[in-house]
Amino acid sequence: MDDEVLFLTVTQQAKLLKSRKISSVELTQAYLQALRARGEALRAVAEVTEEVALQQARQADKEIASGKYRGVLHGIPYGAKDLFATKGIPTRWGSPAHRDQMFDHDAAVIERLQRAGAVLVAKLAMIELAGAGGYEFAHASVTGACLNPWDRTRWAGGSSSGSGAAVAAGAVAFALGTETWGSITVPAAFCGVTGLRPTYGRVSRYGAMALSWTMDKIGPMARSAEDCAHVLQVIAGHDPRDPSSADLPFRYRFSTWRSHRFRVGLLPTDFAKNNAPDAERCYTAALEIFRKRKANLKEVKLPDLPYNEAAETIIVAEGSSAFENLIRSGKVNQLADQSQVVGLLSGLTLSAADYLRATRIRAEAMKAMAKVFETVDVLMAPTLLQGAPPVDRSLNETWVNMGGNGGFANLTGLPSISVPMGFTASGLPLGLEIIGAPYEEAKIIALAQIFQQETDWHRRRPPV
Repeated sequence: MDDEVLFLTVTQQAKLLKSRKISSVELTQAYLQALRARGEALRAVAEVTEEVALQQARQADKEIASGKYRGVLHGIPYGAKDLFATKGIPTRWGSPAHRDQMFDHDAAVIERLQRAGAVLVAKLAMIELAGAGGYEFAHASVTGACLNPWDRTRWAGGSSSGSGAAVAAGAVAFALGTETWGSITVPAAFCGVTGLRPTYGRVSRYGAMALSWTMDKIGPMARSAEDCAHVLQVIAGHDPRDPSSADLPFRYRFSTWRSHRFRVGLLPTDFAKNNAPDAERCYTAALEIFRKRKANLKEVKLPDLPYNEAAETIIVAEGSSAFENLIRSGKVNQLADQSQVVGLLSGLTLSAADYLRATRIRAEAMKAMAKVFETVDVLMAPTLLQGAPPVDRSLNETWVNMGGNGGFANLTGLPSISVPMGFTASGLPLGLEIIGAPYEEAKIIALAQIFQQETDWHRRRPPV
């Protein structure tokens, strides 16, 4: 099969499958080969699921041939971050301490994708325990540091490292990731793909590793905003096994928003202070596209609250609680990054007063953000201000001047999408982030889709 097919969007591949111009088995075999040829070389793969994949692909072909077409994802090969339970397939959570972990059930999102006819070809690499204790090095994973397809001396981003790298490298058609604070948007920006973080509670987390019960979110990474919408339509909705999941199925029609005049709030960004001329150049060009499409752009300032401090406190407390047994057993010392060990141990000493203060700040922040969204439809800013950092250096050194919008948005559970908006002078991808009000994913996806109709950044391929 022509390698070009592997870099088509899900929407394009679906048309080929439905018309039977290609088969799911052919497409699956091509992705399995790509996973082994370049996915593993990038350290983006935790487990290739060949037996399951070919079985699901044969079933998809049989159903499509008989006229039983399940929808856009039918027969499409995908990968899942290795923190989702998959029956009979190792689920290691990226952790050396969980090398032999196996579950007897599937996560809710895996179940829903299987019902939609999607084909699971791989479990994808991740930062150990999704960075529960705060990690310092990209090698904090049982699979080692995940390399960026655009430059293998650079990092793919965490903690959904493998998901971002595998999509960018054409090793899967789309992937599932999770985000507590930047774990979808960061690898999406670094790897030049589209990443969607849904509203907290939009997608069931049953069967997914818990890091922070009140902040974890599950979302897709793909080649286009339209692809992300297709995936979200399948995985969203209430699940009684996850009481936090909302009874709000997601439905998306681009035609509803095609002519909408969006009110876009521009978040303050100090490019000069952060030495970010490339991000400024790309962002300025992106805003010009929205101006031509008659969007109403205006500067907005967020209410002055300690968003980052509150988010960090909640993640530290809930993460240490989630992994308390691991910590107290001593197996925590098996983790690859000792910063994680120190962080998890210190989290057990956090006071209840500090945690409750952080939750009160979150409640105040949610009210404040609701007022912001009375005046704008979405918020916009560069996802990050720099390209992917070197893979072999401490993040304490390389994260300087990186910027980012993860603190306030994740604390308050807001949906976000990161789309490619250009490249640095050295050829590294940069992302544009669009943030919406709770459960208004349709708006951010539509605006992203408008941008991708006017640009071709999301169609650029790394030199793999």
